[in-house]
Amino acid sequence: MKVLFSNPPWWVGTSTLKLENGQDCKVWTGGLRAGSRWPFTTTMRSQPDKFAWGDYRPYPFFMGYAATYAAKKTGADVKFRDSIALSESYDAYFRYLQEERFDMIFIESATPSWRHDRAIISAIAEVLPDAEIVVTGPIAANEDTAFKAKSVKACIKGEYEKGAVKVIEGADGVIGHDLLTREEMSEAPFAYMDAPHAHRYWDANPQGQIPPQAQVWSSRGCPFKCIFCVWPATMTGNDPDGTGKRSVRHYPADYMEAYLTELVERYDYKSIYFDDDTFNLGNNHVLRMCEVMDRIGLPWSAMCRADTIRMETWKTMRDAGCFGVKLGFESGNQWVVDNIVNKHLDLEQAVDVVYELKRLDMTVHGTFTYGLPGETREQMQDTKRFIASLPFDSFQESGTAEIEGTPLATLGEGGEVEGYDGASLADDYQIDADGARKWRALAHELQSA
Repeated sequence: MKVLFSNPPWWVGTSTLKLENGQDCKVWTGGLRAGSRWPFTTTMRSQPDKFAWGDYRPYPFFMGYAATYAAKKTGADVKFRDSIALSESYDAYFRYLQEERFDMIFIESATPSWRHDRAIISAIAEVLPDAEIVVTGPIAANEDTAFKAKSVKACIKGEYEKGAVKVIEGADGVIGHDLLTREEMSEAPFAYMDAPHAHRYWDANPQGQIPPQAQVWSSRGCPFKCIFCVWPATMTGNDPDGTGKRSVRHYPADYMEAYLTELVERYDYKSIYFDDDTFNLGNNHVLRMCEVMDRIGLPWSAMCRADTIRMETWKTMRDAGCFGVKLGFESGNQWVVDNIVNKHLDLEQAVDVVYELKRLDMTVHGTFTYGLPGETREQMQDTKRFIASLPFDSFQESGTAEIEGTPLATLGEGGEVEGYDGASLADDYQIDADGARKWRALAHELQSA
């Protein structure tokens, strides 16, 4: 059986950008999914079939691990193709499918890209009428939606290593959550990587990255329950309303050392980025990873929280080669953080951490979201003022996206959700599954105000 794990192209169209010299420049807008926690559209340096360095390109972790796991467990002829990383055109993508004639194709999707992806699935059904399509990703939380696309054999909820094996071996319909245990994770093959893809992945933040960059996980899951967050609610857990239990599974240190050593030796990476939901969940894990990175000997960075490790552990990270971190704040208003986001983050403590990281000469990238349900325009301005008051090296602002399987989606369905007492859908609440598009509208409004 020939099986493809596919992250198809997602091109939106062109627009005109005026350069500083007054000249007009045509740029492409494209989408990112299957690696970005919140799929969205953005302007690109790249064009269809013309890759240009510098665009944000996240590695599709769930797909990469599922591909190697399925190959090992089933013996199927498994291929992996990240068309977004390759900047592949639709014509090139469908030529590839016609040449290879796959029996089964896995596609990961979520609300922001679903309309587009459903059209892709329909086109695949025309080109390869005998191919079976398997839908994965957050969209599987709404299995009825997933099965409305043509030729869909199965819909897998959550991480899909085990689910993919079941489908390849004949299962169909809805495949429920069946996650790898810690023991199974430690025995699983490393995530897929090959030469065409290896040097295409890139995240410029936190500042200080050196290309080529390896994007890796040292853990799966997050115990916190931010209202909008997708992966812990839909993929590494099954907790759409935020009232269930969420777990974290760490990879053993020896597994990570072997994995990183292989990646660096094979593809000559110059820096490592840990794109865990939250890398620094506990001092013990961080200290073990610092020992690993001491031996790997490359500069590295990580996605972190400000309040989950001791202050001295940040210095240990720095001494082990960590040059920068991303920190999630979401809002600069404490009431919003507590009552809408439900993040359980003390902003004053987080501010102290930012200054400590700068004292350690590390770079800090802050992440913020606007347009939360129940958030006022003045509270959004509080976030703007908060950002301006701190010595961030970089920061990102996005709109809060409504994606299936999250507490925010549950709020939209029932009008309230336990534990998010300040969250409400007012008449003027702006609903948009594309967080980047929502932020563009809000940014204009806030600037005008």
